[in-house]
Amino acid sequence: MHKENFAKLVIDSTDSLYRVSKSILRNDSDCEDAVSEAITIAFQKLDSLKKDEYAKTWLTRILINECFHIRKQQSRITLISDDSESNLNSREYSENKCYTVSDDYFDLYQAMQHLTEDQRLAITLYYYEGYSVKEIAKITGVTQGTVKSRLGRARNQLKQFLKEEEYYV
Repeated sequence: MHKENFAKLVIDSTDSLYRVSKSILRNDSDCEDAVSEAITIAFQKLDSLKKDEYAKTWLTRILINECFHIRKQQSRITLISDDSESNLNSREYSENKCYTVSDDYFDLYQAMQHLTEDQRLAITLYYYEGYSVKEIAKITGVTQGTVKSRLGRARNQLKQFLKEEEYYV
């Protein structure tokens, strides 16, 4: 793939990559870091891409690996809280969340937070990004049956959660 084609791919895929990172990471700055690092890694390894038609899938896989790398680094950090940090209110905390949620989709956003990371990733790749089950299996390194199970379980959990929310509203 030529550098010009890669640049076009990056420009066309930025929103998509950001959404995928949001399904794994919580913080906006972490999402931005993951996307930036994935683009940098992909550019450096551009010659390892065998077929240009798989470039977006390849870039998405690099992004997912980078998101997991960031999460792994974060899990090694021990947070020491002082009185000022412990007094953060929930609004300040929610402003640091990775998703930007409009009122129309707030219930769906809340429901998505109850899913496992694997389920959120599968839902994001399938419904938001339009990848097929086969492509998701390749990207995530699991079988197609596992992807179908994750999607099915996620749909059932979302449906259940949204029914409960409707009941209480």
